Amino acid sequence: MSLPRAKLVRNFPGCPVEATLSYLDGKWKGVILFHLMKGTLRFNQLRRKLPAVTQRMLTKQLRELEESGLVSRTVFPVVPPRVEYAMTPLGMTLKPVVDALAAWGDDYVFCSPEGRELRMSSGGLHAPASPLQAG
Repeated sequence: MSLPRAKLVRNFPGCPVEATLSYLDGKWKGVILFHLMKGTLRFNQLRRKLPAVTQRMLTKQLRELEESGLVSRTVFPVVPPRVEYAMTPLGMTLKPVVDALAAWGDDYVFCSPEGRELRMSSGGLHAPASPLQAG
């Protein structure tokens, strides 16, 4: 769990939203969970699914998810080393949350070569989602 949000949780222990977000905090954690909910993956399989993430950042985010008990890491004693990541039963309890985020993104986030934007499905409300380019 990233330290700044962990400190915030201690300051607001009664807020379940803040406490839950403290375990999902990190640019890649939600996407990692999304992919692992479909099944066990090896490290390089995850890397291929997330081409924009560095090896160092993926390792860091996976370690934090493992420390929080949401993801399990299995090392097989073979050469070369084989490491697999899977959702724990506790991690799988987040499936409805991750599925809801995916459904909302499908309905309201539109990606184009120029970037991402938020729109109502009916084409009404329209606002930039992020100054970042879609990658």
